[in-house]
Amino acid sequence: MTLPQIPHSWRKSSRSSNQTDCVEVGCLDGGAAVRDTKDRSAGYFATTSQQWSTFLNAVKTDRFS
Repeated sequence: MTLPQIPHSWRKSSRSSNQTDCVEVGCLDGGAAVRDTKDRSAGYFATTSQQWSTFLNAVKTDRFS
C-alpha cells in the first residue's frame, strides 16, 4: 500500500477572493493537490500532472462557461 503524498507547499489561487471562495494548490511529485481554505482539515484531492494540465487548459480556454 502506498501512503498519500503530503504537498511540498501550498499556494493560494490568484483568482481567489480575499474573503471567500478560496482554494490552494499544493505541489506533489508528479501532480498537484487542491484544497478549500475554509476547511483545510477536510483534506485535499490530488491529480496527476496530466490531469492538472488538462484542467488548467480548460479553465484558460473558457470551456466551463
